[in-house]
Amino acid sequence: MAMDIKRGEGEPMMEINMTPLIDVMLVLLTLLIITLPIQTHAVKLDMPKPVPQNQQPLIKPVVVDLTVDFDGTIFWNGSAVDRGTLDSYLLDASQSDPQPEIHLNPNKLAKYDIVAKVLADAQRIGVKKIGFTGLDQYMQ
Repeated sequence: MAMDIKRGEGEPMMEINMTPLIDVMLVLLTLLIITLPIQTHAVKLDMPKPVPQNQQPLIKPVVVDLTVDFDGTIFWNGSAVDRGTLDSYLLDASQSDPQPEIHLNPNKLAKYDIVAKVLADAQRIGVKKIGFTGLDQYMQ
């Protein structure tokens, strides 16, 4: 609700001119936005060093196929294991030198909870070489 105040010829103006105040605030807001650092979301990964193509690795790594079936059954190289046995296998794998490569192949109907528990067990025990295989089933 604006009031229109009638004033005489020599009386001072009673209203504040808001335009310079708004201009200054917009400039300050722009400077604040420009000077804020850009937030980067980075995940630190220890990636292996690349091997030149003319040099083949001296030792072929041992590969373990770890499968999680749609009903939650866990298979270690084709034989069904329970979580306790899996932990002992993972412990043996983490203590061997060099560590075997564990290829985790979860069925696309497997519950995420079971796959996450297998990965958490592997990390807790100290397995370093684990990766997903069979991802082409998710592309369909």
